[in-house]
This record gives sequence, structure tokens and C-alpha cells, in this order.
Amino acid sequence: MIYEVTLHARAEIAGAYLAWLHEHIADMLALPYFESAELCALESGSNIERSWCVRYRLHDRAALDDYLREHAPRMRAAGIARFGDAFRAERRVLTPHMVVQVSRAQDAQERPPLSR
Repeated sequence: MIYEVTLHARAEIAGAYLAWLHEHIADMLALPYFESAELCALESGSNIERSWCVRYRLHDRAALDDYLREHAPRMRAAGIARFGDAFRAERRVLTPHMVVQVSRAQDAQERPPLSR
């Protein structure tokens, strides 16, 4: 289960917001529901705002439901208390249907060397 949060912060608070976001992600991962998180910067080219996407992996749907019921209001309020309306968040839930991983190290060992 993936809980994805896309965040948009005004450019003038972007540095402070990103620093806070690092702490917020650590606080989220300290909760028993989450397995990992991935933080990505969105390439928007905007001078007005900066954007990031956080993908949290959870154990299962029950873990997400528990988080949303027990902790989400408090976690969301922390950002609002600090940054007010200088940021906005969009949330969505994703259910993976297939995960594909490629091991490049193994591929390189199995391939014959390039001839010159």
C-alpha cells in the first residue's frame, strides 16, 4: 500500500518547509504503520512555488486506516500550525499491482565484455 502526498510550498518558505518535511517524514516513519518513505522533488520550473512528492509504503490497508484515524489529524495540523496557508497538500492512495526490479550488477556480470 502506498500513501502518496504531493506538497506545494511558496518559494519564500521552500527552504524552511523542506527542512521541516525531513523531520516530519522521520516522525511518520517512527509510527508503527510505515515501512519506508521516498521523497522526490517535482521538476516544475516554477518561480512561485516548490513541490515535492512523498511516497510512504505501509504494511497494508488496515495500517493506513489506523494512521488516518489515529494520527493524521495531528500530523497534518503540525504543518498548518507552522506554515499556515503558505503550502498545500494533495493526497492519494495507490495499491501496487506489480513491482519490477532490475539488478544491473548481475546483468553486467552475465554480459560478455564489449569488443573494440
